[in-house]
Amino acid sequence: MTGDPARPRRPRRHAVGEERTWPRPLVPAKADFHTHTTRSDGVLEPPELVRQVVAAGVRTLAITDHDTLASVHEVLASGLPDGLRLIPGVEINALTRGLDVPEGELHVIGLGVDPDDATLEAALRRQREARRTRFEQTVERFRELGMPIDEQVALLDLTRDDALGRPTVARALVAAGLAESVEDAFSRLLGWGMPGYVPRTGLGPVEAIQTIRAARGLPVLAHFAWAPDRRDLILGLVEAGLAGIETHHRSFDTATRRRMTSFARAFGLLPSGGTDYHGDLGPYAQSHVELFLPSSVERAVLDAIDASDARAAR
Repeated sequence: MTGDPARPRRPRRHAVGEERTWPRPLVPAKADFHTHTTRSDGVLEPPELVRQVVAAGVRTLAITDHDTLASVHEVLASGLPDGLRLIPGVEINALTRGLDVPEGELHVIGLGVDPDDATLEAALRRQREARRTRFEQTVERFRELGMPIDEQVALLDLTRDDALGRPTVARALVAAGLAESVEDAFSRLLGWGMPGYVPRTGLGPVEAIQTIRAARGLPVLAHFAWAPDRRDLILGLVEAGLAGIETHHRSFDTATRRRMTSFARAFGLLPSGGTDYHGDLGPYAQSHVELFLPSSVERAVLDAIDASDARAAR
């Protein structure tokens, strides 16, 4: 799908120094509902992410590591800075099993999940085990391609990476001199259909939505700019319990944000958004200044989470 002018802009991590083609927001976002730490495939430790987020002026933060709530537990245990509200979150890469979507998967974020839900944790544990298997298979794939990264992988603290992902492999490729950047590694080697791509196993989108719902969370479809062209697909997810969709992902330009906002309104979906910060290209502030997230979106998400919590407390 990359390169097809009829397709919307695909979310990606921009190269260092790359000029953006749309203006930065006049009012800094006060919320970010999509971030990552070292507990999955980010580069910042959870406390450091919190420090940088607060310094950037964010007052509502969702940490949404892939397939783990470890960072949420860690931040809650250490105590939150005054004025910061933490939304427990998680991102599940869900397999579409044959549907025509980018890389054969959809990413479903769970906002406001119960971090102590045993059933959710069991499902995430299975996801993490599948991720580790895929990681090992990917490293083996690069050996077979004559591009070994064993030395670089050996230097990684894999015990602290609870949800190993392709960005971890990409960083090893950069360190080995086999790619210029994480973006380059994905576009030439790790992306869907590329030589180093290994298929994923795990939950499907309906299963992910149901798992998040069972843990009292709000399932939100992440960075899927193709949604307005895939109405039947989205309708099926709504019927399964999808609550929202990202309308303000950092990679979306103005036209995409407007299109996604209109789509969300038409389908009765909660608007959401965030930086999708991983940290490969610099400090959090660098991504934050590129995030358009109106206060109305922040309020809508928080109201929905509060309403869900109130229902659960009855």
